[in-house]
Amino acid sequence: MDLPKFKYILLERQGNIFVITLQRPPENRLNSEFCQEIIKAFHTIQRILGPNSEGAVITRGHDAKYWCTGLELEEEDANPFVNSDGFFPMIHTILDFPFPTVALLTGHTFGGASVMALAHDYRVMNASRGFICLPPINLGLHFHGIGTLARLKLGPKIARKMVLEAHKWTGKEALVDGLVDAVALSEDMFGVALEIARKWAPKAKMG
Repeated sequence: MDLPKFKYILLERQGNIFVITLQRPPENRLNSEFCQEIIKAFHTIQRILGPNSEGAVITRGHDAKYWCTGLELEEEDANPFVNSDGFFPMIHTILDFPFPTVALLTGHTFGGASVMALAHDYRVMNASRGFICLPPINLGLHFHGIGTLARLKLGPKIARKMVLEAHKWTGKEALVDGLVDAVALSEDMFGVALEIARKWAPKAKMG
């Protein structure tokens, strides 16, 4: 089956491991169209793999500077429903995906992208560059549910650092605090993510 083409995404596969590369220059900023493409990519993968099969998904950035820098805030001026049109359904799609997901954080992961990363089952972060944080907190910008995944996945103390203090983690710090499952140099990151994906893909058989 040929994989569909997208405007802002490159969808590839290595056997039963699918790779979604985010490529909306320059920072992979999330707008409703981008989010809807991500949803469509996950739905396409689920249809291809089908029930009672093994598989996994890796979501990566297109370069070593940015994974994603969060929401395109200007879009809300024209569309007050932008989050319910794109961002929240995208987060739900990733959380509800029946195969293991790995966020390959190639570079900076800011704002809503931090929530998107937490929606994945596993996270691999660049050991030498890039931060993960919620800068909108320092600007007084909040949206409903911003702290939910952090509290559920990271525990109250680390969630407080993220949601209240807007702490900026390096890869090594994120590994210590449990935000990520592994760190690696840029040239080794994909291999580490692929190893995780292949390890847990057999656990994904749908009943």
